[in-house]
Amino acid sequence: MGNSDSKLHFRKAVIQLTTKTQPVEASEDVFWDQFWTDVNLTSQDIFTLVPAAEIRAVREESPSNLATLCYKAVERLVLNADSGCVCERDRQVVLSCSRLLTRILPYIFEDPDWRGFFWSTVPKVGKSADEGDGESSRPLAECLLTAISDLLFCPDFTVESRSRTSADGAADIQSIDSCEFIWEAGVGFAQTPPLSHTHDSNRAELLKLLLTCFSEEMYQSPSDTHRLNPWVSFFCSRENRHALPLFTSLLNVVCAYDPVGYGIPYNHLMFSDQRGVLAELALQTLIVSLEQELIDNSSTSTNTDTCSADYNKNTTAEGCQATRGENLFVNYLSRIHREEDFHFILRGISQLLNNPLLQTYLPHSCKKIQFHQELLVLFWKLCDLNKKFLFYVLKSSDVLDILVPILYYLNDARANQSRVGLVHIGVFILLLLSGERNFGVRLNKPYCVRVPMDISVFAGTHADLLIVVFHKIITSGHQRLQPLYDCLLTIIVNVSPYLKSLSMVAANKLLHLLEVFSSPWFLFCSPVNHHLVFFLLEVFNNIIQYQFDGNFNLVYGIIRKRNLFHQLANLPTDLNSIQKALQKKSRSNSTHNAVFMETSNSYNTACSEGPYKSTPVQTGTLNASLKAMPRTTMTSAYTVAFFHLSIDKLTETSQVCEDGTTLLLQQSDSTHSQSDHSSQVRDPEPVSSEDHKTSEKENCDGSLKRVPSSSDWAATPDWVLSWKSKLPLQTIMRLLQVLVPQVEKICIDKGLTDESEILKFLQHGTLVGLLPVPHPILIRKYQANEGTALWFRTYMWGIIYLRNVDPPVWYDTDVKLFEIQRI
Repeated sequence: MGNSDSKLHFRKAVIQLTTKTQPVEASEDVFWDQFWTDVNLTSQDIFTLVPAAEIRAVREESPSNLATLCYKAVERLVLNADSGCVCERDRQVVLSCSRLLTRILPYIFEDPDWRGFFWSTVPKVGKSADEGDGESSRPLAECLLTAISDLLFCPDFTVESRSRTSADGAADIQSIDSCEFIWEAGVGFAQTPPLSHTHDSNRAELLKLLLTCFSEEMYQSPSDTHRLNPWVSFFCSRENRHALPLFTSLLNVVCAYDPVGYGIPYNHLMFSDQRGVLAELALQTLIVSLEQELIDNSSTSTNTDTCSADYNKNTTAEGCQATRGENLFVNYLSRIHREEDFHFILRGISQLLNNPLLQTYLPHSCKKIQFHQELLVLFWKLCDLNKKFLFYVLKSSDVLDILVPILYYLNDARANQSRVGLVHIGVFILLLLSGERNFGVRLNKPYCVRVPMDISVFAGTHADLLIVVFHKIITSGHQRLQPLYDCLLTIIVNVSPYLKSLSMVAANKLLHLLEVFSSPWFLFCSPVNHHLVFFLLEVFNNIIQYQFDGNFNLVYGIIRKRNLFHQLANLPTDLNSIQKALQKKSRSNSTHNAVFMETSNSYNTACSEGPYKSTPVQTGTLNASLKAMPRTTMTSAYTVAFFHLSIDKLTETSQVCEDGTTLLLQQSDSTHSQSDHSSQVRDPEPVSSEDHKTSEKENCDGSLKRVPSSSDWAATPDWVLSWKSKLPLQTIMRLLQVLVPQVEKICIDKGLTDESEILKFLQHGTLVGLLPVPHPILIRKYQANEGTALWFRTYMWGIIYLRNVDPPVWYDTDVKLFEIQRI
């Protein structure tokens, strides 16, 4: 049958289904077989031939027919999974059923009345009548997920056959050891299976259906997503006998994928890359499957130190016993411990993250991946769920192969309102890494590989790169990034005690931020802006007390900008001075832009910019995140509320002891300990997104409360005095008291006009015995909470929504988890 005839017959079947006023019985196989038997249509064909309006019409006018269509499609999948797809016709039926269900499921999920349909028990799906009642009354969803799992390891369909004949295929498919058919070598599997584009294509179709099943979450409001996703819970439970090989297959396919291949220019334009399609879908399926948390039972142990990572052993071994509600994917991920596995995972992720940064002599000659956001989510989950992996990442300079692309993405997305989520996840990963001492130590490695970024040219270390990029985000990023300022500065604070030598450019960037944030009107216009000054002063104190010898550039900058610190020490606190300072704010419509426009012009002339033009800040409507996507973009209703959490609710404070160990401080202790160095005065935090009278703010437990906006608040002399007296200026003032007279004397005596001589003097100077007693190093580590978990879930599904556009699986459906803006 020709392809045009196939389309015609399929379209006639759809029309018959939509026009029938009477229910069609499930026993009428001749009618239902029109939708998958002898049908050779692509996903794009089915999405075109089954319009959204007609699916909704059948759902409303003939619900029994839609229910029967889903039932029959699942039944055919189950029957072919049981038989092993022994012929080409059976394989084509599986693909047709998968594509049809992928098209229909979103429209079932968007209707609350239909949401429980797949979890209702139906009789004998794909089973004979003499089988037990327990097996014949399984929910339709369980039958579907079990069939998909079986089909993903079906010989000659999705995996290579092991000399299986069609005669014994049905018997073998139920007893097959799928651990022998893992798709790619890597974690838990050493053999490299032969590459088959057909198998990759079939796997991709099934994974797209699986991802569509999981997407029921998209049709629930954020407040309703506290419950477990039943699709994911069953798929990752012990009832799925393929859970282990599926986990390793998905992980290995992602980490082993090489988009460059042999490096032949423009090969991606001449040949289809089916493995790239599979890798992206495998990555999306994996991060969704890892979304569920382990259940903490007294009889269950998930400690990475006690659990065995031998994947060939029974996972119910003592110490790693799984419960019915436990997510096995999370369990397997948390138990990986072999260094060769960590090396494989880290190398694969870093290679893919660095792929868009590749520069070639021939333009566009190398394939650039587009799923870097999903990779960042996977890396986050790896570090969050497997602390041994986090320690392995920080053990060597390999962590810098993750840092550089993250900074590249942050800088590239800083001015684009539709990519605010990318900036957030990048900052969160760096916040998580900065809580470990080794991260700060690794930043001292010289930065030699130049990545095309529109930042100031400098010669220095990776710490300089981090500071320069953060400065760029703050000074020229989108105003919706304001809630991230304290996160950015917290990262710098965490690593500052270990930075051995900042470049002049990075030192000037830090001082510029202090100049901006310490301006009186900026301090007085919000009840939390002074926290930014405390963070910066803590950075300077850490470097002066612990890394003075190599940071002569910063010391020189502090001496040059000493008026900033004197102005802070003499900050006016009377009401008249406060009101005069605030008059500057009334002359500007944007707090974010005005504060930088006022001070950055003269400053920027001192630092040479690279050969790349800065991206202008977008202040209008959102741009589409993907060129191929219909002109839509995603904003999470939950995002704005979440990111106004104060930094002390996102982190827990630890004190570094003399032996290098860290001691977790209680909230009250940490607040008291930092009062002299980093103010922990936490007034009600403002919502700066709009001029609303009130807005939602999230507690650390994820609940929302109403807080007053900054328009309801006004600075008072008592309020200014409450934090001004705690400004940690003692160390800096002592430094200025000692060094300024010495520098001035040298300049007068030798008639110096060249700063290089002053830098040489400072480089060989010392303040031993002259500074106050060194304060304890305080590290603010990321602290998991329900708010971050819900945000990651929303962000993850938003990415998946935007990335799956060929065909557009969820486009034009009633998604509730986030808002779709069409422009």
